Parts: sequence; C-alpha cells; structure tokens
Amino acid sequence: MPSQNPGIFRDFAEKQNVNFVEIDLHAGEKIPDLKNYDGLWVMGGSMNVWEEEEFPWLVAEKEAIRYAVDDLKMPFLGICLGHQLLAVAMGGKALNTGKYEVGLFEIEPTKEGINHPLLNNLKDSEKWVNAHLVEVVEAPKDSIILASSDVCKNHVMQVGDNAFSCQFHPEVCSHTLDGWMQIPGVPDFFEELSVNGLDELTNSITDNLVINNKASSVLFDNWCNLVFK
Repeated sequence: MPSQNPGIFRDFAEKQNVNFVEIDLHAGEKIPDLKNYDGLWVMGGSMNVWEEEEFPWLVAEKEAIRYAVDDLKMPFLGICLGHQLLAVAMGGKALNTGKYEVGLFEIEPTKEGINHPLLNNLKDSEKWVNAHLVEVVEAPKDSIILASSDVCKNHVMQVGDNAFSCQFHPEVCSHTLDGWMQIPGVPDFFEELSVNGLDELTNSITDNLVINNKASSVLFDNWCNLVFK
C-alpha cells in the first residue's frame, strides 16, 4: 500500500545506492521473480494476516515470504504486518489477543537479544512507534525472539540466518503519519486506542522523531551488516 512504505529506510538504502522496486499487492500488482533480487522487505498494512478472502493476495505473499526465506535464503526484513506474515508463513501464529500498543512504547532486548548484532549500539530500552492490535503469539520453530515489551513478547524476531522482523515501526519519518491518516479507519483507530487521543499521539511521535530516526539508522546498518556479509 502506498501509505505503508519503507519511510526513512528508503532514504538509508538510497544513500547506499540500493535500487528499490516497490510492489503494491493491494493495487493488483504481482510479485516478481524473487531470484532477480538481493533482498525482500515486507511492510505494514491495515489488513490482518488471516483475511485471505477479503485480501486474496495475502496467500501469494505468504508463499513468497516462505520461498524467499526458506528456499532462497534471501535477506528479509518484515515490519508490523510483515513481521506477522513472516511468523505465519514459517509456521507460527498471529492473533488479536485483545491487547494493543498504539503510540510510543519501550521495547527491551530479551536474554538472546542483549548481545545480538541486530541490536548493537541501541539502548537497552528504546522507545519505538507502535500501531497494532495483532501480535505474534507463536513464533516459528527454531526462531529467536530478540526483543519484547510489557504487552507483546515477540517484538523482534530472527528466522534462519537472514530473516529479521519487528512488530514496531522503525521506518516512521515526517511523512509517514500523513500516509497513515489516509487509510480509512486509521484516524478513528488512533483516536480510540491511544492513551491521550489522536493529537497527543501524533505530537509525541513527531517530537521523538529525531531520536527515533537515529536509532532506526543504527538498526538499518546492523541489519545490512548481518545479511550482506
């Protein structure tokens, strides 16, 4: 979806001369032959991982993720819905548990994540932007959970050697919120579920962007160093 794009991660990648091909499955675009690419990013979306009747392209997307990660061993990054899709595609489970995180929440490394290279040079407790009702409740077999929050225990995940994902939104930049507000139902969702309402939510995210984007840059570099050795 155009409103769910790589955000500031696109800026980081372009500085390293990465050529992007963005595929909007919701608009009817088809998944290309992944053998012609060096990596796969799967971003967020307002749909749920199980809504295959309403969004039939989710079936193809899950299979593409499984193929990329399992068969091609392709460098992979999943964010929010992309995190949940990775889990489900690889045999895990994502559900609406009735708990949610909307706004800035502290995410802390697990025992396995404390010294993990993906989280190098990040604080022990970083505040990241969150906007989710669904969470990964069962991680894939042999995956590693690298970070969690009080609400969501599976916040950052590694599957195999080259696939990583996070429930929070490290890609958020100045225009991301504007894009989110164009999605039907999202403003009402934020207003209803954020602690102090929509205005306070957007102000807090905006005020924290400089700090967030510095942490995002570190996370992006760590991911690149891990998967493009």
